[in-house]
Amino acid sequence: MDVFPDFGGVGGAAELRSIVGALLMFVLIIAVLMLIVCAIVWAVASSSGNYQAATKARTGLLVALGAAALAGAGVSWVNFLLGVGEQL
Repeated sequence: MDVFPDFGGVGGAAELRSIVGALLMFVLIIAVLMLIVCAIVWAVASSSGNYQAATKARTGLLVALGAAALAGAGVSWVNFLLGVGEQL
């Protein structure tokens, strides 16, 4: 008697892929907008001599850059895991 897993038992991979893709798209859009805003604030604060605001804007820029990188990597990571799950 052979025992094999039921590959059709877990459904909804296409729905999961579309939901995760939509959520990560919103994260990417917000992260890019924050990159733009923080870069502008950093430039204005540095030129006006407000170094405290420039430091906070630079920190916000780095956080937004990290969020955009993680969200972009998250899309490919979820697609990879879903592809591996289909072949198991």
